[in-house]
Amino acid sequence: MKDKEQIEIVGDNHFSSSIETPLRPNAFDKSDDEKIQSIQHHFSKIMEELGLDLTDDSLSGTPYRFAKMYVKELFYGLNPKNKPKLSVFENKYEYKKMLIEQNITIDSSCEHHFLPIVGYAHVAYIPQKKVIGLSKINRLVDYYARRPQVQERLVLQILNDLQEALGTEDVIVSVTAKHLCVSSRGIKDQSSFTTTLEYGGSFSKTDIRNEFLKIIGQEKI
Repeated sequence: MKDKEQIEIVGDNHFSSSIETPLRPNAFDKSDDEKIQSIQHHFSKIMEELGLDLTDDSLSGTPYRFAKMYVKELFYGLNPKNKPKLSVFENKYEYKKMLIEQNITIDSSCEHHFLPIVGYAHVAYIPQKKVIGLSKINRLVDYYARRPQVQERLVLQILNDLQEALGTEDVIVSVTAKHLCVSSRGIKDQSSFTTTLEYGGSFSKTDIRNEFLKIIGQEKI
């Protein structure tokens, strides 16, 4: 167990040790309903420790609502059974230019404080033999966002899955997001945001990467 100072340091640095989300081997032995029941019990204890009166009509259902939200909504992306199928198709039109899906909503949570990460993702690829349904890109982004996350890991998870599905390294992923763990605690900076960028293949070339950045409205790098 880390001491309190080390815990704060890791949280402030948003340190991530792996591209894989840290999960226990038995993470999905329990059903969703069993998890909801357990979280409901424990969250009611947290509310009681805060001094809240759970007999109040407004608060009595909160532990259940909280538990259901965590399992079914905010963190549904933890369970591999919820991963969207990335349907790909033959590139019959032989389209070889950049294809960009912009302003995909990011609604995630920081794994160090469980506070919201909100923003947008921009994803592009240069088709080779395969193309992918546009909605599948949005669904993949949402799937990986809906788990306790580190933004650096998020872009890598999206990138790697798309590269594998499309059979090409020519993929780029940009995420720009606001972290409430920065704006509502600690430094309490209300205006800052974080941008992460990962890419491979042709996007390693400055001119192609800058074409993407120009289209999504970011400065050249």
